[in-house]
Amino acid sequence: MLANLYKRLEILENMREHFIEIYLDCLSEKQKQELIEIFIILQKFLTKNYFQMGDFFRDFLIGGISAAVLKTVFAPFHIIKLHTSHDYNKVGKRYKGIIDCFISFLREEGFAMWRGNLANVIRIFPVQALNFAFKDAYRKFFSPFDSKNEKLLFFLGNMASGSAAGAASLITFHPLDFGRTRLDADFGMKHKKKFTDLTNCLSKVYKSDGFIGLYRYFGVSVLQVSLFRGLKFGTYDTAKETIFQKKLMSNIFAKCIAYFITHIVDFISRPLDTIRRMMMQLKRADILYKNTLDCAVNIARKEGTQAFFKGPIYYKEYYSFVLVLYDESNQLIAQRSKSA
Repeated sequence: MLANLYKRLEILENMREHFIEIYLDCLSEKQKQELIEIFIILQKFLTKNYFQMGDFFRDFLIGGISAAVLKTVFAPFHIIKLHTSHDYNKVGKRYKGIIDCFISFLREEGFAMWRGNLANVIRIFPVQALNFAFKDAYRKFFSPFDSKNEKLLFFLGNMASGSAAGAASLITFHPLDFGRTRLDADFGMKHKKKFTDLTNCLSKVYKSDGFIGLYRYFGVSVLQVSLFRGLKFGTYDTAKETIFQKKLMSNIFAKCIAYFITHIVDFISRPLDTIRRMMMQLKRADILYKNTLDCAVNIARKEGTQAFFKGPIYYKEYYSFVLVLYDESNQLIAQRSKSA
């Protein structure tokens, strides 16, 4: 069986070489020279230090797996965050606080608090994987500065790489984020559920609003994501290489800085996050509000400025744990590679 397989592979290889020869014979000398120049440019690009394919895919897998595992652990906190932040949209569904919301859902739904978690994992794996992979690739391009002598430029470069990574991944996966938010907003309404799962949600939105409907509120989303990712990655990577020595950072307890950084960044970006989720969970927020600013004014008028910061702050511990798990996994793989 293996002999037949090897024979077939050899035939395919010979056919490939034969077709390449025929193709090259059809080209003029000028076209051949242009083709050679293209291959040289591609080779230089792929071997550049700022975008090594091996590092990119390694970062992609580590970032995605870390995010998926922790997303499952923190799934109930996301439901609580959504409903304590936006419960003013639910008629007869107001909660006294985070604990009251948790007990209410646990009593009514039980393990259904993980409803839609598979959709979250499907969404979060490629998003976070690309965030970390792009961030490390962009860092080599945006932040070639010395961390000791050019601290400000080093920080700005790290921030730019984080923002660019967040925006790049959002372009691809905004429909999944939009669908997830609409699906989560549908949670807890036993007799009024509009969607059965993520596919059903996206399908209904597409049928009613078309392709543009899947990218509604992309502007405020990319603003929030760029701000959050830029500050989070920029501050964390800068602190890791300037304030703290690499030897100290090898200790996981020293990485508690990720906890504080994530909470500070969350505080700064939470108003935008509240507004975008508020608009996403409504069927047609563009009819109720003129624009993002009008939505913010309405929230402040109805609930006060504190409404922008409602919800469990400890949910952001998820992001700090992802940072730590990603770094620890990278260090472990690097150590084993050296020892091997």
